[in-house]
Amino acid sequence: NMAMQKNLEMSFATEGNKSHLIRVYDAREDVTGLEVAAVMDNIVTSNIFSGTGGEIIGKVSARIVTRETQDLALV
Repeated sequence: NMAMQKNLEMSFATEGNKSHLIRVYDAREDVTGLEVAAVMDNIVTSNIFSGTGGEIIGKVSARIVTRETQDLALV
């Protein structure tokens, strides 16, 4: 049995000069860069996430990561 999963990874800059990654599982097939940029801008301006690197201050990059999983029969 095989399964495909598409995940959206959004990378942000923090005030501590580190990066902060937010991963969204099972991203829509037709998601666009424009849509992701708008979401990332909203995350930056709403200031709701904070981590060890401090508050998120800007967007760095975004990508779709496709993962294929295959179950093995244990016989």
